[in-house]
Amino acid sequence: MTHTLPPIAPCRKRSRGTFAALVSAILAVIALCYAGVTPAAAQTTHIVPELVAESAGQPGKTVTLAIVMRPEAGWHGYWLNPGDAGLGMTVDWGLPAGARVGPLRYPVPDTLLIAGLMNHVFEHEYALLVDVAVPADARPGAVLPVRGKAQWLACTDKICVPESGVIATQIAVGVPGSPDPRFAAWRAALPAPLGSAVAYAFAGDRVRIAVPLPATVALDDPHLFVASERTVDYASDQDFSRRGDMLIVELPRAKFEPLDPGTLNAVLRLNRQGDGVEIAATPGTVPPAGTPLRSAAPPQAGLGWLLLSALLGGLLLNIMPCVFPILSLKALSLARAGESVVQARAEGLAYTAGVVLACLALGVLLLALRAAGTQVGWAFQLQEPAVVAGLLLLAVAITANLAGLFEFAVPGFAREGSPQGAFATGLLAAFVATPCTGPFMAAAMGAALLMPAMPALALFAALGLGLALPFLALAFVPAMRRRLPRPGAWMGRFKLALAVPMGLTALALLWLESRVAGMRFAVLSLLFVGAVVLGLYLVGRGQRVGRSGAVPALGTLAAAAMALLVLPATATTPGAAAQGVLPSKPFSEAALAEARSAGKPVFAYFTADWCLTCKVNESAAIERKDTRDAFARAGVVVLRGDWTRRDPAITRYLTEHGAAGVPLYMWYPAKGGAAQQLPQVLTPATLADLVR
Repeated sequence: MTHTLPPIAPCRKRSRGTFAALVSAILAVIALCYAGVTPAAAQTTHIVPELVAESAGQPGKTVTLAIVMRPEAGWHGYWLNPGDAGLGMTVDWGLPAGARVGPLRYPVPDTLLIAGLMNHVFEHEYALLVDVAVPADARPGAVLPVRGKAQWLACTDKICVPESGVIATQIAVGVPGSPDPRFAAWRAALPAPLGSAVAYAFAGDRVRIAVPLPATVALDDPHLFVASERTVDYASDQDFSRRGDMLIVELPRAKFEPLDPGTLNAVLRLNRQGDGVEIAATPGTVPPAGTPLRSAAPPQAGLGWLLLSALLGGLLLNIMPCVFPILSLKALSLARAGESVVQARAEGLAYTAGVVLACLALGVLLLALRAAGTQVGWAFQLQEPAVVAGLLLLAVAITANLAGLFEFAVPGFAREGSPQGAFATGLLAAFVATPCTGPFMAAAMGAALLMPAMPALALFAALGLGLALPFLALAFVPAMRRRLPRPGAWMGRFKLALAVPMGLTALALLWLESRVAGMRFAVLSLLFVGAVVLGLYLVGRGQRVGRSGAVPALGTLAAAAMALLVLPATATTPGAAAQGVLPSKPFSEAALAEARSAGKPVFAYFTADWCLTCKVNESAAIERKDTRDAFARAGVVVLRGDWTRRDPAITRYLTEHGAAGVPLYMWYPAKGGAAQQLPQVLTPATLADLVR
């Protein structure tokens, strides 16, 4: 019912008309208060409620009522747990004696992210269902009035208005006739009870939930709406994975004073059509994560395009800065490939097999670790101090060989070309090269982390084939081989020259050790490297005078083995990186949400000390005075995600944005604009243009 206050005439002089108008206004306000409606609620509401009974009711039985909410265009109402902001509906019921009312039952809501705040909303007409028990002594033919004072919050993406109103209907007592046909659709919009036991467990700052759900149930854009307050962080991304007929959901806990809910009540939305199930989880055992699913739409590219992207990405790795040291390992083999057709093709196939096998092995290990619940991404091997130490010792041994300190057959550098040497070189080339994520490769590797095992492994194999393609082409195309210099004395001089870039690679790995595992680790590594170089020198001196180098060789191997056993125990977590030209804060979901809720633009970049592409971009585009000045004028918040060491939060963020590794650059415009993923190769003007 809408009440309109009579107009009050301008008070120019006392008159009976003015006095009568004033009395009328006062009486109207009193009448509104007596009716239980405030003047504010009497005005037109942006969400109009209506109370509807499904059918007549029998004594002692229940009747379902619907509170139908009709928002204006651009306005929305809220679920029972509104999320980071908002307010659900409350109703103060006025019922006949002996009648009882049950809880409000909400349909499956939608998500609405505004300025970094997650809202659980309804942006279209929706109905809340409630059951009313008819008194057992109700007389057939009677009419029972049901009345309620409802309060709710109506919002747009800019303003919110508290609204209220009286809702009323009547329940006829008698044999139910045909039910209101609208109730069938309203019931279908409610989440269905799951009917199976659901377990949840806390794992650090995460809540992990195991939902029994047949693998045949399709999931399209799933989302878990948690009804229990102060349990999870609503705005953070949610991780979904399948393990057979079990769906594993992982969510960050609430940032401020999280509560232990006892029983965790939630609604799992299954698809964009609004189908969902209602769960009540209790503490229990949650298995490791399975095959990951995206909470957003699946990749738009088909498998064919992803395979092509992986192939091109591997091909481009041959010219990426991070791969340059391994090019020296290929050079001598490429020169030898012109000796004979059979030998060249055998080496080309063996090298390709080594590269592809290494990529597949890294892919299998990566997928297995992720399936076991470990948050890792592409290039995870360089986040481990022991792996970096092993690469350092290998780079030192290759440098010593190239410099002529000894003549031991380092893989791929035997005096006479062999398929075994080419295969070993392929293994090493892939292991060192794959940490970089270049153009084309990012989309393919990001998709591989979200796909079933077989398509994912096909992408890893395509990456390896792309990396091996130039060498394979040389092996099978005679015209290309004829352009290579003929083998000769120049190869010895070229081999000596290649010791320089490989030695620089060893120095870079030593620096990386200090960043990954601390300065003490790096200093001890340097001592072990000295022992290895000394042992290799003794091996070479014995070789030159015709003596056996077995004893110093065994001593060298013992020093290397001792290094790999002792060094990991000395690793420490390095401190935060020093501030560069562009001031930044460490990345976290909380820092991102805080900046976005304040309406500020955000530049989030993800880097690692072992990623040469990242360092080139930082030097060329990020750590620049003009970028700093442009960001300062625009009030940009800069968040830096350092992935040098393993960081599960950064790994989750990378995966959720379709990135398998670094670099990743994200731009969030001011006032809650849509996020933009920037190219992996930045120019000096890329960032400055964003704020103009």
